[in-house]
Amino acid sequence: MATALKTIVIIDDERTIQATLQAILQRHGYTVHVALTGAQGRKRVTETRPDLVLLDLGLPDADGLDLLRELRSEHPQLPVMILTAHDSLANAIDSIKLGAFHFIAKPYAAEELLSLCERALEQRALAREAEGLRQETVRLQKRLREAEEQLAPVAISRRMREVEQLIARVAPSEANVLLTGESGVGKEVFAGELHRLSNRSEGPMVKLNCGAFPANMIEAELFGYVEGAFTGAVTAFPGMLAEAHQGTLFLDEVTEMPIELQTRFLRVLQEREFRPLGSTKTVSTDFRLIAACNRPIGAAVREGRLRQDLYFRLKTFEIEIPPLRERREDVAKLTDTFVRRFSEQLSRPVPQLAPETLERLRNYTWPGNVRELQNAVEHSLVLCDGPVLTPHFLPLEIQSPALHPLPNGASTAAPSTLDGMQRQALVEALQKAGGNKKRAAEMLGIHRPTLYAKLKRFGIEV
Repeated sequence: MATALKTIVIIDDERTIQATLQAILQRHGYTVHVALTGAQGRKRVTETRPDLVLLDLGLPDADGLDLLRELRSEHPQLPVMILTAHDSLANAIDSIKLGAFHFIAKPYAAEELLSLCERALEQRALAREAEGLRQETVRLQKRLREAEEQLAPVAISRRMREVEQLIARVAPSEANVLLTGESGVGKEVFAGELHRLSNRSEGPMVKLNCGAFPANMIEAELFGYVEGAFTGAVTAFPGMLAEAHQGTLFLDEVTEMPIELQTRFLRVLQEREFRPLGSTKTVSTDFRLIAACNRPIGAAVREGRLRQDLYFRLKTFEIEIPPLRERREDVAKLTDTFVRRFSEQLSRPVPQLAPETLERLRNYTWPGNVRELQNAVEHSLVLCDGPVLTPHFLPLEIQSPALHPLPNGASTAAPSTLDGMQRQALVEALQKAGGNKKRAAEMLGIHRPTLYAKLKRFGIEV
């Protein structure tokens, strides 16, 4: 019997033949739709997206070969088998030339017809599988290219080569990894690389930004919940611990996790099981943990914002990603990568970088690090209308930093503390966004609630 629920459309103006074919095919497990005319046939094919079409050449309103040509043009992967009383070699040759799967003359044996239908559907399944493999190959090649683009440029400076080497050595292990560094240095990129190089690369990588949700929502996002667990829980949600099973869980801004939730999460790390909110059932989970923070984690422990025992669990391996201003030799290669990437996105020729443009980029302090450089390059390419990227296409604060002082009396000089650097990055993002908080948050790669919390913390008024 044929595979269940395979769909066949019969386009034939002889009702007796239609009924016979329909009965035979339905008895063998096919879903069958019929049409008496070419117009009806086109409509049935569009509506049902069939796996096979049986087409009569002698239709009252259309030439069968013309309809075959049309179907093959609009649905190139759809097999079409010709049924006709006109047993002529010319029609057979013409239909095969136009891409028909087979040509069969009336009258025909049911066994022969069913055999041809099965062969056509097998061919269709193989074509779909081949297309799926092709798309998967393209997707994997794109992922590999993106990973190479993101990581290869930063391997110029000695410090970044050391980071890459350490990540390559740590990735195959099951050890928890803590990534530290200022906002915008690329911690999420390196977390992705740790996952890609790990033995869990075929599993999911689930990301949760602990600073992007209100405290009372982080628990629900992490542990999941059953239907009716709280007001608004109209459907069940498995939670990110469950979704990360046999993969990687990446917790960004981990020091923003509520202290009371840290105790519960520490238990998950120890026992690898948890209960969703509102449930009495324990769920097992198997994941590799990567965490990241952009604030001094030792200070978070001293201030009581991060449990010490959780800190020791997180930092089996601690990898610090240096800020861009401390590895200026990476600026040129990063810029080249971003220029090529955004030129491709904009469907434009890759412009040449003027020497003075590169000098401005190298001399800038980059409080927003690699993310700010990426945004600056995108900004410049959108404005650039010629073959050379000159300095006047750059954002104003990079063109002439001294002529564009920051609001609230902030200095353009590189601040000496991490908090000062964060404050400067916020102020500069708001300046570039013209005070638009949503745009500033997008530029910094953070969510608006996180931006509001940081503005409040640093006392920045817009």
